Amino acid sequence: MKTRRQKKIIEIIQNNIISTQEELAEALRNEGFEVTQATVSRDIKELRLVKIPTGQNSYKYGVPNEQGIVQNEDRLRRMMQELVTGMDYSENIVVLRTYPGNAHGVASLIDAANWKEVIGTVAGDDTILLVVKPTAAVPALMQKIRELME
Repeated sequence: MKTRRQKKIIEIIQNNIISTQEELAEALRNEGFEVTQATVSRDIKELRLVKIPTGQNSYKYGVPNEQGIVQNEDRLRRMMQELVTGMDYSENIVVLRTYPGNAHGVASLIDAANWKEVIGTVAGDDTILLVVKPTAAVPALMQKIRELME
């Protein structure tokens, strides 16, 4: 059931503009799948879906390349420039602020970038926590992020 549902998710987002988890859940229900927002959220994370610009001042869910890795640094740069509104840190945690609803997409791109100093990300609605190891790598990571945001 899960595999079938996730295949349907990919089909839906490739053929429609889906901007929110609610829209995706509704589309799945229309296809006969009984889903909750939590299920859709887990599927989005497992499929490593990203939010991409539609060119109309909005974003939609998209599928990373076939290997499941977003290799395009330009996409990460564009997302950082357009969606990240601020940055701070404490000890070994870098905190990124985004416009509401965009933290997950940016975090997915950061995860896909496989930055060796980032051992994990946690995304909320408008906040991303990047856990950094070692702590001494925080200043260089923040500089890398600043450069992407310029």
